[in-house]
Amino acid sequence: MDCRAGCGACCIAPSISSPIPGMPQGKPAGERCIHLSAEHLCALFGRPERPAVCVGFSADEQVCGDSREAAIRLLGWLEQATAVA
Repeated sequence: MDCRAGCGACCIAPSISSPIPGMPQGKPAGERCIHLSAEHLCALFGRPERPAVCVGFSADEQVCGDSREAAIRLLGWLEQATAVA
């Protein structure tokens, strides 16, 4: 599955614990990455400073569903289900 243009769910729903340029502590779940444009596109895509966790993410129907809304919901659920208490 290819990423849906203008989705950006993976840049909002999950937490990112590794440093991101401009976000040295990463980002909490549900917070937009500062590099996500108004069009929901990653400004770091294809750049060497893009975090490895972002590079390693692959769109898949199981986590992205059939729409942006489904992706936000599914990724949010996965974030909660795997959170360390």
